[in-house]
Amino acid sequence: MSPPEGNRTASGPKALPSVDRVLRMPGVDTLIAQHGHSFVAAETKRLLADWRRALADASPAPSLDLHEKTVVSRLTAAIEARIAPPLRPVFNLTGTVLHTNLGRAVLPEAAVDALMVAASAPVALEFDLASGRRGDRDTAVEGLLCELTGAEAVTVVNNNAAAVLLTIAALAARREVVISRGELIEIGGAFRMPDVMRCAGARMVEVGTTNRTHGNDYARALNERTGLVLKAHTSNYVVTGFTAAVPEDELAAIAHAAGVPLAVDLGSGSLVDLAQYGLPREPRPQDSLARGADIVTFSGDKLLGGPQAGLIVGKADLIGRLRRHPLKRALRVSKTTLAALAATLALYRHPEHLLAALPTLRLLTRSQGEIVKLARRVAPALAHALGADFSVTDAPMQSQIGSGSLPVDMLPSAGLVVRCNDTGKRTGRRLAALAAALRALPTPVLGRVADDALVLDLRTLTDEAAFVAQLGRLDLRRSAP
Repeated sequence: MSPPEGNRTASGPKALPSVDRVLRMPGVDTLIAQHGHSFVAAETKRLLADWRRALADASPAPSLDLHEKTVVSRLTAAIEARIAPPLRPVFNLTGTVLHTNLGRAVLPEAAVDALMVAASAPVALEFDLASGRRGDRDTAVEGLLCELTGAEAVTVVNNNAAAVLLTIAALAARREVVISRGELIEIGGAFRMPDVMRCAGARMVEVGTTNRTHGNDYARALNERTGLVLKAHTSNYVVTGFTAAVPEDELAAIAHAAGVPLAVDLGSGSLVDLAQYGLPREPRPQDSLARGADIVTFSGDKLLGGPQAGLIVGKADLIGRLRRHPLKRALRVSKTTLAALAATLALYRHPEHLLAALPTLRLLTRSQGEIVKLARRVAPALAHALGADFSVTDAPMQSQIGSGSLPVDMLPSAGLVVRCNDTGKRTGRRLAALAAALRALPTPVLGRVADDALVLDLRTLTDEAAFVAQLGRLDLRRSAP
């Protein structure tokens, strides 16, 4: 197709082809066969409207290449961008293993398989196959969690914040909840414990001080209006120095003497002793229950290594109250989440194989020596892709676990450091532009800019071949000053 009067470029809106003309161009019939006439026609209208605005708004008007092959190529690219899934896989080279903004834990293969089965067929979600009657969806994981934690009963909601909200609402609505001032946590997105209390309909009673809380602080606050004592694990910050906190077993005794249940919010929580893998120790729900906690809440998608979920374990009568509360239905999880969670929990029955089966644990325990070798293999390919304007060196680094888990504990790691060979005032802009170019790759690469360098921590890089293969498509025009 040639524009009017033989021109092959357009410099004004009137030179643009019609929608019908574009739809008759060679190659568009293939797009229509794949995506349908209505969709391709709508995208053609959108593309022409964008060009029309560009020609009308700019002065002087830009020239547009309207060769048929160019038009079809631009239309194809527009359609591909439109249908691309919004949740794209990325290379997480940020140095944070459990990155909240990137979906936290990567599911184990067994969980992915179970999720696919549940998604593709009817399952006995709330149906008791033995009796033929309606069942409870918590049954899918209750046996496993009771076995692993020693709890009497279990219920599951969509995240740990929901678990805390449901616990307070079901056990202490219109009553008082006693908590240490040093545990008034805030998690991501300004989600604060005082706000949770208010939303749950409870009155928060703070005891102690920011850095020191004692047993008699709790004892003096308990009365006939108290519905719950809550202890929150400060998983995303640490108070050091002149500090004091009441151990769980002592706090349980104080609460039970007043006839009040004790709930412990572990935030992350781990079902295994991480110290055996050379990692910092994190509180386990089974330990809190053994020390007298009546309810323990923790996350499914952090150190547990499963899907997003809030796990609530504890005494059967209290769990029963949570299940009967109206919020439980609003906060319940889907069949796919339960399937993935059950498959993940089943891996913990075989501790000897857990390291090989659980991606989260495998990434956290990856040795620095292994990552150093990876960095040295990958560095030449990245240096070649970047050319003479940048230097690439491998270097030791410190990864963090992330997602509010063990905030001050770092993992020895390694990665690549990219610096501008031409340093100056534009260095920051060039590094930011390079980071943008890496994010524009088919599988976006996410690093971090720090200390006048782009840092790529390779602890979580597991597909070395795919990473290297796409470096040839890096568009360095994005990193131009």
